[in-house]
Amino acid sequence: MNRADLASLLTDVAAGQITPDQALERLSRFPAEDLGFAMVDHHRELRQGYPEVVFAEGKTAEQVLDICRRLTEVSGGFLATRVPEGIAEQLAAEHPGAVWDRLGRTVFRRPTAPAAPVGGSVLIISAGTSDLPVANEAATTAAAFGAPVARLNDVGVAGLHRLLSASDQLTKAAVVVVVAGMEGALPSVVGGLVRSPVIAVPTSVGYGASFGGLAALLGMLNSCAAGVTVVNIDNGFGAGVAAARIAARIPAGESR
Repeated sequence: MNRADLASLLTDVAAGQITPDQALERLSRFPAEDLGFAMVDHHRELRQGYPEVVFAEGKTAEQVLDICRRLTEVSGGFLATRVPEGIAEQLAAEHPGAVWDRLGRTVFRRPTAPAAPVGGSVLIISAGTSDLPVANEAATTAAAFGAPVARLNDVGVAGLHRLLSASDQLTKAAVVVVVAGMEGALPSVVGGLVRSPVIAVPTSVGYGASFGGLAALLGMLNSCAAGVTVVNIDNGFGAGVAAARIAARIPAGESR
């Protein structure tokens, strides 16, 4: 239930079009619904502007399907992340309008009445092709949360000219998300080129001494560029949410 739904319900009660008991019945699963294995937070859209997001990893197919089904019935859509392929196939079959990103491991069904995109744009930059799964997760998430999203792929520091040739995209973005593994140097470079907030996402891509993304994480945390913030290893979802929230507070067309 979102603000518009709640306002409409209260208006109907005030006008006598429905009884208080009927309104209570509609609100019976609000703010949370106990499915036995999960408490679905139907109040989240009212509080934060977007429904609860389903982290599918570690859940059974039945659990993911049940949660997404209830979210769809209440809000019209859902976003599921880290979705195993078998479960994603079932979600796509049950929800024909859903978009399944195999690489990013997301399944997104847009709400029936999505809010129009507002605010500035989010630019998702990936250092290498191997970083695309995390970059795709960030892009899908930011778009689901209402941000206009642009992409810039495979522009790591090993070929810096690729990044420098995209100066127009860099300057137009309200928020920049930089996804990189290996030594994690790209966010520092981007942070030295733009006036927008930069969100760095370390990935677990790299050889043995990268320690599953720890080397990139430490490199980003120790960035010499001002204005770079860092999320956890492979956390494209967290970066996408943060970027969309920041971008929503920046007028469209402005880069800061």
